[in-house]
Amino acid sequence: MMKADVMIELSHIEKTYRTEDLETKALADLSFSIGAGEFVAIMGPSGCGKSTLLNILGMIDRPDGGHYIFAGQEVGALPERRLVEFRKRNIGFIFQSFNLIGDLSVEENVELPLLYQGVKRSERRIRVREALELVGLEGRARHRPAQLSGGQQQRVAVARAVVGEPRLILADEPTGNLDSRNGEDVMEMLETLNEHGTTIIMVTHSPAHGARAGRIVNLLDGRIVPEFAAESLSGLS
Repeated sequence: MMKADVMIELSHIEKTYRTEDLETKALADLSFSIGAGEFVAIMGPSGCGKSTLLNILGMIDRPDGGHYIFAGQEVGALPERRLVEFRKRNIGFIFQSFNLIGDLSVEENVELPLLYQGVKRSERRIRVREALELVGLEGRARHRPAQLSGGQQQRVAVARAVVGEPRLILADEPTGNLDSRNGEDVMEMLETLNEHGTTIIMVTHSPAHGARAGRIVNLLDGRIVPEFAAESLSGLS
């Protein structure tokens, strides 16, 4: 991992969810930064705010308070249309449940981010082929997701995440639905991407996979736990 400029800076982030009968503070006065080229794992017990934080980092949800600066841009102030464009051109997502479209082939699933970006057809073909070669699935391009194993489907999800050449990849429990061998393969792919300069933020419950990152951010009750106290959470993950 290369030490580089700050890519993400969160300052005093707050997020509260409200219903008629209940108010839940998901994130409370959360501040930290992530450098370009880092591999960061976000860990903590269920309900600690990991998913909320990832949604805010992915610009899917907005904080109630605080500031989110991405590569010098205050994204919290962007109107929705510009925010969507900013997200499409900067962030790739890998989900625990793969989120592939069953009616599309492997290559069509991988191609989707490029269609949204308006990339020309000839360029799309080249980049889809390169992404499938990266994850070792060039021979499965015409298959449908249902014809693939779980490990292969997650490889397709990785290819889809990287095909748009994002600056940041957000991985939400990327090994959670995989056996140990396929989980190891996915972790190796993430490490390779990081070695080539892609910034990665991964939510995980696995201490072993979290340890593969360059840095761990531990959450508890919507707050960052100091490093010296993090070991006490290991039995809660």
